[in-house]
Amino acid sequence: MLPSLTPEQIIEKTVREEWGRILASLVGGLKDFQLAEDCLQDAVVSAMGHWAKNGLPRSPAGWLITVARRNALDKLRRDQNFATKQAEIAYLLDLENRTLDETLIDNIPDKRLEMIFTCCHPHLEKKDQVALTLRTLGGLSTEEIAGAFLDTPDAMQKRITRAKKKISQGSIPYEIPVQSELMDRVTSVLSVIYLVFNEGYSATKGDSLHRNDLTQEAIRLARILASLLPEHAETAGLLALMLLHDSRRQARTNKEGNLIPLEAQNRKRWNQDKIVEGVAILEGVLPRNELGPYQLQAAISGTHAQSVSWEQTDWDEISTLYELLYVHHPSPVVRINQAVAASYAHSPEVALDMLKELRASPKVKDYQPYHAALGDVLARVGDFHQASTCYQRAAELSDNAKEKAFLNNKSTQAHLASDG
Repeated sequence: MLPSLTPEQIIEKTVREEWGRILASLVGGLKDFQLAEDCLQDAVVSAMGHWAKNGLPRSPAGWLITVARRNALDKLRRDQNFATKQAEIAYLLDLENRTLDETLIDNIPDKRLEMIFTCCHPHLEKKDQVALTLRTLGGLSTEEIAGAFLDTPDAMQKRITRAKKKISQGSIPYEIPVQSELMDRVTSVLSVIYLVFNEGYSATKGDSLHRNDLTQEAIRLARILASLLPEHAETAGLLALMLLHDSRRQARTNKEGNLIPLEAQNRKRWNQDKIVEGVAILEGVLPRNELGPYQLQAAISGTHAQSVSWEQTDWDEISTLYELLYVHHPSPVVRINQAVAASYAHSPEVALDMLKELRASPKVKDYQPYHAALGDVLARVGDFHQASTCYQRAAELSDNAKEKAFLNNKSTQAHLASDG
């Protein structure tokens, strides 16, 4: 029998799984990002003391949103601009008069998609759009978002604060835009969804490689967006990409939660339903000849997913697809992955030259996957001493316990090989 969760664990679980939905509902009624987030954070703090003393409520998420609304009502009544807040106060009073059952999370209208499009309004800078949505909807910490952007936490916090002020001062509407305005924001929306997925698929921090709540949330949001934009090829491409990636999730770790690299995974554990769905979406969208980065990445993932074994992987096709991807999206991150593919399609020496060319880029200096890829290629050309150093550097740059352990083990293996 599994041990019962403590109040602190219940709070952490509720915040992780329901933060975005609760916050979106609050913002939808209050029209104020900062007020909504402050009130929800206060509710979380209250829960820590209240639940430990009085026991867990029947609906932890419902309790949080009820208390957050009451906090908001108190703050609005004390606001110097009380007279201008009558609509929000009336909204909260109406909710206050309802029974608790009506505030349970299952009965709260889902406002997360409205939040995404509000955060991705064209009046905001692209990077600010993505950062704000990851914070408010995905519930990611400033440090996690900074890691996804290869940025510093301080710089990222300033971006998030600036974006909230722009929304408040610019009277940006909290709504799904009409069809004619959707395309202006969809690129940023897709970036947000994919970054949320990536944080769930390869968690930057913690003791687990995965945050399944985030991967499933990203897939769910992509499905909603695909239904809104059925003719948008890149939206379909992103959905296919995430399904194909997620199909391998169960095979990426062993019973102890330790990382299993792609070449060693048991492909029988891959989720065939997700592979079939992802490939079908891709086959439906590629003939439109509206190629973009997400479709290309999905095609790469689809090639892996349909390979019977690591040895029978079509690396020539994957390398070619990465070349096309680099044309569409010439970033150091793509170049690193392109080099890894080239190491198998051509030779490790070719990949080593490509990776060495990136050394001058400040983006890769503290980018963990770069040092891990360089360590792998160096080991395969026989330079085990340098490979060990690279793996060690990659481990130092990782805040995920399982990933760090994997990289340290690779460093040790390379060091032993260098000794003979």
